[in-house]
Amino acid sequence: MPARHSRHPHPAVPSMPLSAAPAAEAELVAALAAAAEEVPTVAQRLAPRFARSEARRHAQAYLWGVLGPVERKNGWQLADVVGDRTPYAIQHLLGRADWDPDAVRDDLRASVVEHLGDPHAVLVLDETAVVKKGTASAGVDKQYAGVVGKLANAQVGVFLAYASPQGVAFLDRALYLPETWTNDRARAQAAGIPDDVTFATKPARARQLLERARAASVPAAWGTADSVYGDDRRLRMWLEAQEQASVLAVSGKEYVNVAATWTQRRVSTLLTELPEEGWQRLSAGAGEKGPRWYDWYWLPLVPPLQEGFERGLLVRRSLRDPTDRQAYVVFAPVGTAPEVLGQVAGRRWTIEAAFEAAKGEVGLDHYEVRSWTGWQRHMTLALFAQALLTVVRTHLAQQLATMPTVQPAAETAKGGELQQAATPLPLQPAPPRVTPDVWRPSVTSAAPRRGAGRGAGPPHPPRRRRIDPPHGAGSATPPVGRRLARVSLR
Repeated sequence: MPARHSRHPHPAVPSMPLSAAPAAEAELVAALAAAAEEVPTVAQRLAPRFARSEARRHAQAYLWGVLGPVERKNGWQLADVVGDRTPYAIQHLLGRADWDPDAVRDDLRASVVEHLGDPHAVLVLDETAVVKKGTASAGVDKQYAGVVGKLANAQVGVFLAYASPQGVAFLDRALYLPETWTNDRARAQAAGIPDDVTFATKPARARQLLERARAASVPAAWGTADSVYGDDRRLRMWLEAQEQASVLAVSGKEYVNVAATWTQRRVSTLLTELPEEGWQRLSAGAGEKGPRWYDWYWLPLVPPLQEGFERGLLVRRSLRDPTDRQAYVVFAPVGTAPEVLGQVAGRRWTIEAAFEAAKGEVGLDHYEVRSWTGWQRHMTLALFAQALLTVVRTHLAQQLATMPTVQPAAETAKGGELQQAATPLPLQPAPPRVTPDVWRPSVTSAAPRRGAGRGAGPPHPPRRRRIDPPHGAGSATPPVGRRLARVSLR
């Protein structure tokens, strides 16, 4: 049977003046469009990971699709964005095509370090859940899902994010498999789970992500996570053995060794015994409404074996409700300023914002795949799109910060002279720049007919193709989001 492939025109960018949308929406549209312009460069970087040219084209189309303007980024919607009549090509890419998502993940990590790398960055661990129906999706089970705040039938993934001064992007991902899956080999094999994948707790999965980051020499000064990971003593000991400074949240049920008495004490008990003196008011970083102020207390713990480091229990107290307290176990160089520790603790929230953005902007949770391989592939490509979007936003913000302003003349009565009123020049997107791209196919090529192969279904009426809107000299308003500066991602 002849190979079936499709041609993918560049997805259309909605044309609307900036004044027609709120500032945040206009910024998102501009960033998505600028990121879409960089997809061919990313695709060239990933080309060696795909054995066949069809898979390379479909991967590029997939990145275009998740960065596209559609609200729901499932198979049919993405197919419509990239000009396919059916989602079969996308489904094949995520399921049976010949490529290794772990190799692409390695490229993702290298790209993030290349563009966002900073020696003062923070590695942030957390998980997120996707509520699912049925029991066939790999790893699905009744488990706690933070997205709904209760137990639900869901898949849970553990993620590692990289928070640097330049932005926040994901480095790695791992699907959590409950014991109901690892103990049922027939069920696991039906979902495509390899036989060598055994049960591991979420902290154990998190350690695997950290081990891969360290093996790749990812520059980072700190690590942080919530109490799901902070309560795991083995993870804390492993970080100390690597001399990786960390600020890990712990729950009240955890025990720590207090330096003053060299005895183990329950954290919940210690939180009620702290004195009123010795608290410091420090910021945990900037929030939507400005600095996030808390009161902080430092309680020394038994020193670690590593020379030049110290342990401590850092306690955060709410200004509104003094009984609202959160404890962190700290492993840090001796003499680290409390201001730094508070800032690191506050960086944990960056991964929650990154999850929300990835789900809303690149469809992180919009997948319809059920298999182990499909989950790995979708997540890897979606995280690559999120990283690309972060890098583009960083470049756009840097350019806007350096853009000059003009002072148009305004008639004001003062001695009969014209006075200059300082008014910022409104942002006008630059016209599109034509970039030669051997991967971008002609938009005039015909899409494949449904039913062209053996066993195919009945013919499907052709869909209208989405093609870039023309913008020449007669265009009154250029499309929103045409890139302002070239961002090299090679």
